Amino acid sequence: MKLRNTTLAAALMTTAFASASFAEVTVQSCDRSVTFDTPPQAAISNDVNLTEMMLVLGLADRMVGYTGISGWKTLDENMTAGVEELPELSSKYPSKEVLIGADADFFFAGWNYGMKVGGEVTPDTLAPFGINVYELTESCIHIGEKSAASMDDMYNDILNLGTIFDVTEKAEALVAGYRTDLAEFTATLSPLEQAPRVFVYDSGEDTAFTAGRYAMPNALIEAAGGVSVTNDLEKSWSTIGWEAVVERNPEIIVIVNYGDVTAEEKRAFMMSNPAFAEMDAVKNDRFVTLEYVEATPGPRNIQAVKTLAAAFRTE
Repeated sequence: MKLRNTTLAAALMTTAFASASFAEVTVQSCDRSVTFDTPPQAAISNDVNLTEMMLVLGLADRMVGYTGISGWKTLDENMTAGVEELPELSSKYPSKEVLIGADADFFFAGWNYGMKVGGEVTPDTLAPFGINVYELTESCIHIGEKSAASMDDMYNDILNLGTIFDVTEKAEALVAGYRTDLAEFTATLSPLEQAPRVFVYDSGEDTAFTAGRYAMPNALIEAAGGVSVTNDLEKSWSTIGWEAVVERNPEIIVIVNYGDVTAEEKRAFMMSNPAFAEMDAVKNDRFVTLEYVEATPGPRNIQAVKTLAAAFRTE
């Protein structure tokens, strides 16, 4: 990556020792191999969960800002403290001009997490301006084939960011901790007679926006001992007709909390709609809420599994 202004030059000087010892690295980003000859010094992340991945690795001082949070979501106290010195450069998806204007040298985003296929902001459109892109693993299904979502998707992103920013030891320690935490927790779980049927309700009233086979909630639900009723939906996040949801008769509904419609309002919509009255989850009032940052790939996925596991074992 080339230096683009004196601000970047100053930032590089603060990490001169680390850069001097940095060997050229290549990581796999969806269907691309991306090479870095020096760690990024002017990074931008899109969305709350991707930004948290940067923060847990201690990379705030390598960032010039973030995008795509306040237009849909809010920051909790922990995260606000992590980004208080950084500007939000765009409340929703950034334009190419926003990224170029910030003198960015790196953009951490995903397909439908800051970039759209055929849109103005893609790895190809940013490359001429010296901005390397690393794509969220979960989102790779939008441009090619991949296996169903798994916890490894999140681990992979943490490890790749560690390689890119020359904080490999920290990334490996974090992932090892996540794996151990999850393994020790699941080992303590009481067995279920049968995996509960679970539906993820993200948003929508005319149709339901939900998580398919390639979205992180599918992995979270399985890790907690349940089965998603949309695990045969060959999509990531997508819409589905309510008739199909009623037919699959979920026993538990996971509400993703974000945006202008609160989790309680989403629950009230389902509880009051006669079309859902015979659904097991509605009849038994079995709802559980995950915050957006827990339901999408990121450091809070382990807590999400714990939340789901508790709900699956509570009548």
